[in-house]
Amino acid sequence: MIRRPPRSTLSSSSAASDVYKRQVRGMLRVTAMAMAGFTCHALFRNLGKPSQLHSRAITSMVTNSRRCAPRAPPSAAASPLSTQATRGAGVGGAVFGDARNQDILIYMNTDHEPRFVPRSEAMVSVFDSGFILGDGVWEGLRLYNGKFFRMEAHLKRLYEACKFMDIHIGLSPQQLEADLNQLVQLNQMKSGCHARLMVTRGEKWTPYQGPAVNKGPPTIVCIAEHKPASHDPNTGLRLLTSHVRRGYADSQDQKLNSHSKINCISACLSASKAGFDEALMLDPHGQVATCNSVHFFIVRNGEVWTSGGNYCIPGITRDSILRLCRENGIPAFEKDFSLYEVYGADEVFCTGTFGGVTPVREVDGREIGQGLVDSWGQDVQFPGPMVGRLRELYNQMVIKECGGL
Repeated sequence: MIRRPPRSTLSSSSAASDVYKRQVRGMLRVTAMAMAGFTCHALFRNLGKPSQLHSRAITSMVTNSRRCAPRAPPSAAASPLSTQATRGAGVGGAVFGDARNQDILIYMNTDHEPRFVPRSEAMVSVFDSGFILGDGVWEGLRLYNGKFFRMEAHLKRLYEACKFMDIHIGLSPQQLEADLNQLVQLNQMKSGCHARLMVTRGEKWTPYQGPAVNKGPPTIVCIAEHKPASHDPNTGLRLLTSHVRRGYADSQDQKLNSHSKINCISACLSASKAGFDEALMLDPHGQVATCNSVHFFIVRNGEVWTSGGNYCIPGITRDSILRLCRENGIPAFEKDFSLYEVYGADEVFCTGTFGGVTPVREVDGREIGQGLVDSWGQDVQFPGPMVGRLRELYNQMVIKECGGL
């Protein structure tokens, strides 16, 4: 019989406690082995009898053997970060699972004090407003040659969103930019990196919508990862028009890049379940608005069209493309148009901070350019000439600002 040492001994002597634990584990193993032996005896003694006893005996043996078997240590291969990098579906074809991301530092600022925390230790409270309610805003940033592209525009959009949501960040844009530059320097990142900058209303005393129960400063987090785009320019995206609409500003203003992205996620799910890369979303009037995670453009008769902008976030890459068009004599329009113009377009493409300019091959099963342009004997190029030109202009814009790709 095992005698439990006095409580005072257990608390004062770790050695005594360890001996006691080993004795208990030994007794449990002996008991389990005896039970397994008994069930084996019952099994063989009753061979030929009704199978119910056999079934119970076998079940007992399996259960006891599983309980007694030593557990293997977690395999390194079980972690997606330690496996070979994998290409994800969707815009840009993000490569995830890069082993370098195991050791990254993550920027955290929850009390007006910046910290750079190892990935395995980075966490926020379960009482955080972003976790409880999706009460926050975010930005996606792309690093080229050690510099964030169009950082000023991204920060302006972030601070404008915080003003709309009445979230007081508590530090200047210049200080936040300095912190993020330090983050990528500490992580030794230069190119092929993407960062997600998030700001929530901060920690609450209790789960509740009202800001009156918030404890103090907002939560600011930035995750910068090695994540090169790997899309094949000769493949192109396949889009599916979603039943989920981009709604009116009086319900949830679609210009806001918020953590509350349920409508976009719902659209994404509908496209993903059907085997498509991205969802095309319409506005309440049935006109094209945007995609679930990127902006949408079509090319018709040498003109570049995108939506009027009332039902999508004010995209930074979208703005870059429109600016490049106007600077280079390419007619570009922000206007209403329907799926009729989309299906009959000469070219279609998407834009976003991560993927830049990404061509679209198919929308709702209609292959872009096929069965229309070729009907007049014209060759159908893919990607089309406008996509190729805009991609080149965009790369030149990045090189001019960042000094390289």
